[in-house]
Amino acid sequence: MLEAAWLRYVGWVRVVLAALALGLSFVYPPASPVVIQWVFGAFLVYTALVALRFKGMRGLMGLLVLMVDVSFFLLLAAFSSQHLLWVASIFFLYLLVETLIFYTSLEMVVIAGICAIFGAILPNQSVHSLEPTVLVAGLLACGFAVSRQRQKRANEAADERAAAAEKAIEKAREEERQRIAADFHDGPLQNFISLQMRLEILRKLMERDAQAGMKDLEELQRLAQTQVRDLRTFLHSMRPVDVDGGNFVAVARRMTESFQKESGIPVTFLGTNSPVGLPQETALEVLQMLRESLHNVQKHAAATRVALSLEKSDKGLDIAIDDNGHGFPFAGTYTLEELELLRLGPASLKRRARALNAELTLESRPGRGASLKYRIPLQ
Repeated sequence: MLEAAWLRYVGWVRVVLAALALGLSFVYPPASPVVIQWVFGAFLVYTALVALRFKGMRGLMGLLVLMVDVSFFLLLAAFSSQHLLWVASIFFLYLLVETLIFYTSLEMVVIAGICAIFGAILPNQSVHSLEPTVLVAGLLACGFAVSRQRQKRANEAADERAAAAEKAIEKAREEERQRIAADFHDGPLQNFISLQMRLEILRKLMERDAQAGMKDLEELQRLAQTQVRDLRTFLHSMRPVDVDGGNFVAVARRMTESFQKESGIPVTFLGTNSPVGLPQETALEVLQMLRESLHNVQKHAAATRVALSLEKSDKGLDIAIDDNGHGFPFAGTYTLEELELLRLGPASLKRRARALNAELTLESRPGRGASLKYRIPLQ
């Protein structure tokens, strides 16, 4: 739409300049006036047709229009009288503006070079007086065209990076939604389904034996309390992590204390005393990964104690989470690449590690616990 508007304006400016050149050729006749006037008249008709019918300045037709405009300028400069040189100067400036709007820096350099060389080699004193205008205006236009093209490429690269970042964010959101749905299905939803089934059994039992039903009701009450605690833990794991107002280690310590309070599992926390220097977005993702790791321990490991340590080294931030629970169904120590190749380990934690460009090592000791180790790059 913008190019169509510029095309209309530029087209009618070309018509006005052609009409001006034709009219002045009668007032100040050039050498071979009849031939030049016929050429100017033909160019006027051509510009009117282009303004009325031409729809774009791209491709072969666009280049053809540009070449005709350049030819008219060279003709105007070569055969006009001294009184018409100012019209040639205006048309050259028009030519530069046209090239800036619709073409690239390569076309601009070619057009400016052709006009400058033509003015230098033509044995015409009138044309030589145009040479300073052609050189100065041409150099300025070439510099502006190159700068604009660089800026355009930089903007296109920035748009591509923004689009890639938007896709990555949307992918992360979708993965997070899938993880939440899977956690809710495996945790609270299954517990509520179990509770519903137990309530149906209790109803039938109460009809036959009220005393036995009361005992079962007490068990259901304890089950409901457990489910409430699990649901609170699940909801807590969904809350966004906030690192404002405190450093990473302090927030991680508060998070483990909250986990210990809600889960009832003792946690030993060992944190570094020096600032870790993580960017805020990376710190948020790392804290979310730690919280998910602790949540997995509570949900799957049946552990009675957990140890979490943070240590800053030259290679990055080293994080270790150890528990004394059931461990994974497999035994041994595996890197992230090995876990992905064998399709072992928690998928969501592997995705988070890849997103952070982190190293992940998982050690499983079935019946004796498991250990997760992360190395987060600091650069």
